[in-house]
Amino acid sequence: MKIKLVAIEEFPQLKELRKAFEISDSGEICIAVGGDGTFVRAAAEFSGPILPIRSGISGSSGYYADLCIDDIPFVIKNLKRKRYTVERLENKIRIVHKGRHYYAVNEASLRNMHQEVSFKIYEVANGKRSEIYPYVMGGDGLLITGATGSTAYNKSAGGPIILSPSVFCLTFLNVDGPYRNPIVVDANRKIEVEIVKYSGILDYDGKRIAAIKPGGKFEVELSDRELDIVRFPGRKESIARKLDRIITSRMVKEL
Repeated sequence: MKIKLVAIEEFPQLKELRKAFEISDSGEICIAVGGDGTFVRAAAEFSGPILPIRSGISGSSGYYADLCIDDIPFVIKNLKRKRYTVERLENKIRIVHKGRHYYAVNEASLRNMHQEVSFKIYEVANGKRSEIYPYVMGGDGLLITGATGSTAYNKSAGGPIILSPSVFCLTFLNVDGPYRNPIVVDANRKIEVEIVKYSGILDYDGKRIAAIKPGGKFEVELSDRELDIVRFPGRKESIARKLDRIITSRMVKEL
């Protein structure tokens, strides 16, 4: 069995993987050892199923990883015996700007270039564009994310954790206005954002796409590119267990 290996650093435990499998960019699956950033990197580099494994490094949460680096002997045994399943998390987000397409795992983000950026938000369905919010929003920017990205920047910005793969969440970043709460919309509809005043910077998963001037716009929609994850029977963490693990790891211990 061939595997692709993406790791935040060269951990001693990875020697076992290198002995057990042929490491190749054209592997059947990709093993991503690290945190959520490593998982996103693997998803950008590899189109097949990904097995995320937590590295155990402090501050590296590994939200989608059911296993930790000490479970590598278990991983080797079960991969060799084909005792695993492939589960679709959701489809990647497609961002369209000036005819070019970009594919995100976590989010599309608009952020202010200087002090603030003002923008309007629309949804497009059946070729018709309608307002999602009736006023111009002004502030630090906007995040558009699905279920996978809801646990990343979105969560840090005060957005909700999403358990459904069929919605987009629009989370505002320090905006002025009568309504500042996140808005959840149907992911089967296209989101269009138009810059009204000042300039903003369009990113996806922390990578810069372009600076957008007033009058410029971009679109966000679900793509047909699936994001698949490898699971082992009986080892899938519940949402409550994941949150408990992440919260506990970040608590300050009393001296």
